[in-house]
Amino acid sequence: MRRARYAKIPDLGARTDEITIFAGPCSIESLEQFDAVAETVAHLGLSWIRGGAFKPRTNLHSFQGLGEQALQIMNESSSKHGLKTLTEVMDSEHIKLVQDCCDGIQIGSRNFQNFSLLRDIGIATAESKTMVLFKRGFAGTIAEWLSAAEYITQHGNDNVVLCERGLRTFETATRFTLDISAVPVIHKQSLFPICIDVSHPAGQRDLVPSLAKAAIAAGADSLMIEVHPDPQKALSDGAQQLTPEQFEDLVLELRDIAAVLGKKIV
Repeated sequence: MRRARYAKIPDLGARTDEITIFAGPCSIESLEQFDAVAETVAHLGLSWIRGGAFKPRTNLHSFQGLGEQALQIMNESSSKHGLKTLTEVMDSEHIKLVQDCCDGIQIGSRNFQNFSLLRDIGIATAESKTMVLFKRGFAGTIAEWLSAAEYITQHGNDNVVLCERGLRTFETATRFTLDISAVPVIHKQSLFPICIDVSHPAGQRDLVPSLAKAAIAAGADSLMIEVHPDPQKALSDGAQQLTPEQFEDLVLELRDIAAVLGKKIV
């Protein structure tokens, strides 16, 4: 009996042969702290370091970041180690300041539908084509995410990376619920690359490696991983941050997994 022929299912995980890792501490706390992470990132041959300068915190009394001082620390350390930099912009008044200091602008989940900020960033980066990493809101649909991204791209900057960082659901075993299906769906519905933030949905450092491996297997174009030289003393999100040694071990494992898929970690 002749076997029926069916159309081949496309591989929606295949976008490029490179997987970028955006690594760094949740908050920039000091030059010594940030430089310790930068040294590890550079030693591993990675390209980007990230860190929070302006920290949007639920609790008003929590550490709010060092602001402009953090940008100076980031600039000094990244120049020393030859790394590109990424940090979050919370307010339109900080766009130029961040753009002058950093290679990439992050838009956090709390500003997922802050359309005036998205528009202002799109206008400010229209000529420079600065990379904008745009996080999904923790209660946002993919359709809403893609629509909101147009506020950034409408003025000509299509250098946007969408970042899945987990959804708020009824589950409490993890900090958020990682929507790994966002990877193939975004690849199917758009031309944007997609990053998976594996630290925020985990909320616990021992869960981070498994989520990172799953993201690579699903076809993510990049990963965001939080790293701190002494997580126990971190001023924000210490429980989910890896030590430099743990991060190095993970990157070596991820490189093996990426190689099986014909990809490389950068």
